[in-house]
Amino acid sequence: MAKALFGHVVAPAELRVAEENAALRAKVRRLEQEVAQLRAERDAHIASELMKMAGETAEPVLA
Repeated sequence: MAKALFGHVVAPAELRVAEENAALRAKVRRLEQEVAQLRAERDAHIASELMKMAGETAEPVLA
């Protein structure tokens, strides 16, 4: 019976690992969102610089 009960009890070390795992996953999500935002800002800046280099009379190219 003790062996059966032991399977249902979670060791504190396992809880700590699960909490750390959840915290790390949340951190990865935040960092992925930050990377996506920085890439979008970079792309917008590059597009702006290219338009400046092309001159004021250039029209945007439609894809």
